[in-house]
Amino acid sequence: MMADRMIELLMPALTGSRRDIDPVVVDATLGAGGHTELLLDAHPRVRVIGIDRDRAALAIAEDRLARHSDRLVLRQARFDQIGDVVADLDIDRIDAALFDLGVSSMQLDQSDRGFAYAVDAPLDMRMTATETLTAAEILNTYSHGDLARILSQYGEERFAGRIASAVVRERERRPFDTSARLVQLLYDTIPAATRRTGGHPAKRTFQALRIEVNHELDALERALPAALSLLRVGGRVAVMSYQSLEDKIVKREFVSRTTSTSPKGLPVELPGSAPDFRLVTRGAERADEAEQDRNPRSAPVRVRVIERVEEKDLR
Repeated sequence: MMADRMIELLMPALTGSRRDIDPVVVDATLGAGGHTELLLDAHPRVRVIGIDRDRAALAIAEDRLARHSDRLVLRQARFDQIGDVVADLDIDRIDAALFDLGVSSMQLDQSDRGFAYAVDAPLDMRMTATETLTAAEILNTYSHGDLARILSQYGEERFAGRIASAVVRERERRPFDTSARLVQLLYDTIPAATRRTGGHPAKRTFQALRIEVNHELDALERALPAALSLLRVGGRVAVMSYQSLEDKIVKREFVSRTTSTSPKGLPVELPGSAPDFRLVTRGAERADEAEQDRNPRSAPVRVRVIERVEEKDLR
């Protein structure tokens, strides 16, 4: 996704003044390894730590990146465990980190995982098989209030209460186990006028269930400060978000890190109050029309990049 642009945004962090040291990048959402492959091809000395919570993804990436195995370390972990992963490798600082958020194309294409609403599949949606909570368990056990809350909060679903009522009513008749029945319920529950103009009626509900199953937003709020604390001066963190909830978290964190702590209205900035970071991207970059034509899944992506410029907060 936006592969060339992501390499362009990260490369200055890998080719700066520290040319005598091999740069280290953490691909915190490795997936099938596409971005990592481009990084390893683009820089002959870069070392990449690839993290993914999905064991199947790691196996695919390991095979794909075998020719770069001498410059690659793979770890199964959540991206909010980035600090622990780096520390376990006895690495103090990194030059860049990349987060490609949400469900990967590979996971969407694996119909048995339950992420896609276009095919009938078990209502699983776990990114890690060792986790216990599934989408089916949420639908079959959460109270009406909790169902409505996650649909509204994580799916930004206007009809959250109506959908929750329909789910509670239907699960009394028979528990939910596969996606087709849920999709049909959503078609029956969401008004026809909204279905015609608001995209697929299952999109927001499936997003909400996936986020709840995998605790994605909580993990993101922990991962960003952890990644930023690892950066050396000149290092960059790049984040690709696919829905507004993720992007709001990224924007809030990046704005706070690039804002002076001097009281507003002072003629000069107080010593020690300058921000440690600067924004590389102004606002959120989007995929251009050509990219969207090649890959329609890139349409919602928002890219934000930040760079460390001071070292007073380095541990």
